[in-house]
Amino acid sequence: MPLTVLVLRGGPDAEREVSLKSGSRVAEGLRTGGRHAVNDQVIERLDGAALRALGGDVIAPIVHGPWGEGGDLQELLEADGRPYLGAGPAAARVAMDKVQTKVVGAALGIPTPQWQVFRPGDRLAIQPPVVIKPIADGSSVDLFLCHDAASAEDAAERVARRRGSVLVERLVSGREVTVGILGSDALPIIEIIPAGGTYDYDAKYLRDDTVYRVNPNDLGRGVAEQATRDSLRLAQRIGCRDLARVDFLVADGVAWLLEINTMPGMTDHSLVPKAAESVGLPFPALCTKLIDLVMARVGSSRAAEHAKARG
Repeated sequence: MPLTVLVLRGGPDAEREVSLKSGSRVAEGLRTGGRHAVNDQVIERLDGAALRALGGDVIAPIVHGPWGEGGDLQELLEADGRPYLGAGPAAARVAMDKVQTKVVGAALGIPTPQWQVFRPGDRLAIQPPVVIKPIADGSSVDLFLCHDAASAEDAAERVARRRGSVLVERLVSGREVTVGILGSDALPIIEIIPAGGTYDYDAKYLRDDTVYRVNPNDLGRGVAEQATRDSLRLAQRIGCRDLARVDFLVADGVAWLLEINTMPGMTDHSLVPKAAESVGLPFPALCTKLIDLVMARVGSSRAAEHAKARG
């Protein structure tokens, strides 16, 4: 009897729509791959009892945002006991927090732009231009580029009042690149060139005019090697598992760390699938490989126990 993969998608966060698309595509990819049965479930915020009621031998939590990939869901998955895809609770919490990620990266000697944690009533401590972004969110939600102190303080104050605090980061004007990681291996670098100049939510998920360059050979001497090396070091230090994606801006011959994602998007616009396809791993094979990585990590016995109990 084939193992059943329980695909979770949706969740309560701002990235719910992205998660719905990512998870649906992963479920279809696994079906197409032909080696696994699939239980595709749309969720909100669930508890341990609700999770236990959902059938499956291995869990693929394709849920984005603070609850889905920031540790809370991972705590439920740990308590559930079934093998699951992706980072554990501790690593998920560090990776979801852009400030903690930058602290870890800086301790490893990885270049990262100067930053400030801004709370309501604070004053700007970094000379514009700056980027205003949430500390724990993704998909360019609440992202602002500000070129003067007045607009920066206004944007930071507004976001901080909603969220409690916000990250203010020195704006690095350069080329945006990303490094996907499968298991312990890095995928080819992808450069992102949005038609509108900013890789915002629309450019990521809705528009078809964003250009993606695989393995660009003009980043500068040693830059691609630095980004790849730093991605693997950061993922290992944080404790990421199975997959991740690390984002950089390249300027002045340096790849500047922005953030790490422990459950990257899996839509038809997403970057890890594009990088995997460039090395001969089409999407169904990528989905199957992700489950293989889980099973290689935990061993087949745990999932087999669930399959046997399922009858």
